[in-house]
Amino acid sequence: MTGPTIPAPGDPAPAFSLPASDGRTLGPADFTGKWLALYFYPKDNTAGCTTEAVEFSALLPEFEALGAAVVGVSKDSLGSHARFVEKQKLTVPLLADEGREALCAFGAWREKTLYGKKGMGVVRSTFLIGPDGRVAHAWPKVAKAAGHAAEVLARLKALAGG
Repeated sequence: MTGPTIPAPGDPAPAFSLPASDGRTLGPADFTGKWLALYFYPKDNTAGCTTEAVEFSALLPEFEALGAAVVGVSKDSLGSHARFVEKQKLTVPLLADEGREALCAFGAWREKTLYGKKGMGVVRSTFLIGPDGRVAHAWPKVAKAAGHAAEVLARLKALAGG
C-alpha cells in the first residue's frame, strides 16, 4: 500500500474551501498573489498545537510584512476553534476540516504511531505556498512545534527576498 501523496515544491497547491474561525470560507485560491503559510495540526488546546498556534500568531505581523498570510487547519469543529482562539488570543484563522478534505489533499492525514499503537491521524505539517499558487517549501513532518513558526518565517524571508 502506498502512502498519501504529499505536495512537493513546484506542485500546484491542492484546491479546497473550508469554514474559518473568523467567519470566512477560505482555501489556497483566496491567497493568489500572496504567500500563504498553511499549517496542519492535530488538535486544538493541546500542548504542542497551542505552542505552534501562539508562535504563528505572535509572528503574524512579520509574515504580513512580507506579503504572507498564515492559516491553521485541523479536523476540529468551528466551536472548538472558537474556544481555542478565545483562550489563547490567536490572531491566525483556523479552518475546520471535519471531513478531512484539505488534510487528505496535503497528505497530512496518514498513519502514525502513538504510544506504540498505529492509527490514522493528523501529522503536523506545513506548506509554504507562493503567490503563483505552487508549493514553494514543504515540511511534511514537523518534528517539534516550538520554534517551527520562526523556521517557516526564516524560509519565507529567504524565498521572498525579505
